[in-house]
Amino acid sequence: MDGRNYIKGRGAQYNPQNKYVNDAYGQFHIEAIDSFEETSNKTLFIPSEAKSLVHKVESPDVGMAYSANPYQGCEHGCIYCYARNSHQYWDMGSGLDFERKIIVKTNAVALFEQFITRKNWNFTPIHLSGNTDCYQPIERDKELTRNILQAALHYRQPISIITKNALILRDQDILSELAKLGLIKVFLSINSLTEETRQKIEPRTVTAKQRLRVIEELANCNVPMGVNVAPVIPGLTDSEIPQILKAAAEAGAQWANYIIVRLNGQIGEIFKDWLDVAYPDRSAKIWNAISSCHHGQVNNSNFGERMKGAGNIAEIIRSVFKLHCVKNKLNQKPFEYASIDRRTGESSQLSLF
Repeated sequence: MDGRNYIKGRGAQYNPQNKYVNDAYGQFHIEAIDSFEETSNKTLFIPSEAKSLVHKVESPDVGMAYSANPYQGCEHGCIYCYARNSHQYWDMGSGLDFERKIIVKTNAVALFEQFITRKNWNFTPIHLSGNTDCYQPIERDKELTRNILQAALHYRQPISIITKNALILRDQDILSELAKLGLIKVFLSINSLTEETRQKIEPRTVTAKQRLRVIEELANCNVPMGVNVAPVIPGLTDSEIPQILKAAAEAGAQWANYIIVRLNGQIGEIFKDWLDVAYPDRSAKIWNAISSCHHGQVNNSNFGERMKGAGNIAEIIRSVFKLHCVKNKLNQKPFEYASIDRRTGESSQLSLF
């Protein structure tokens, strides 16, 4: 890799220049008299008093109206993560900085409660992990997500969650109570059942086997469960779609979704740099397959196409996904949140958003 050592346990292998910052420094000549300090591979957690937590989602094709993220940056290190670009707004890089410098929104719970107790709030579902995983490793200590869920239960606020971390099982008690009220749905993200692949593309996440266990245990507690086959990486993980859907359905998932990888902003160069090292013999094939799904580019920002792709490969992926959803009896009926009478606390079903 151009003389560099592979950084184990990280997705990105370097930190591209922040496009909003003009100055940069680096090591160009290795000499005995140099006192250049190498960047530590340890994760740094940065406390921050956020101005807001819950944000309205303007994109019409992401399946959510509001999202809340108690953490910025994500130690999971998924090489494809679309949220990497947002780290640049914090004067940090979208590569290694995104994985090694995690912003902890210390006032997240208070901001969440302030938002959902507004007089004009209509209790539209709020999605946790719209940007970064709310159950990434630091959550074990900070418990921001758990306390947000407790607030949601107290105020009867509908919640949806997507995660790839088994830590969510810690909050099984709260999730079960939300499920009894019809106020929760949970999706586990799985894009490969192959452990070697998982270690390369999502280095600090739990195994697919553990994620399937999460689906099974929460489904056994009547928590509505789904699987998000995302992102599908053409030429690398697309062949696993049938197996993932079958395994998720057997574990108790009722719904499934998929997204074809798109490499927006700096993620393209970070991904290509990683791809050349992780899969040197298949790098060009995988890169070209991704490009074929986005009109010859690795990113497509057009609503309606950017998530599912376009072209022959994208159409094959779409057909395979639909076929195996039918075979495994997934997506047979829409999920429905309950409507809560705020005066009595009683619930009744209403059609899904």
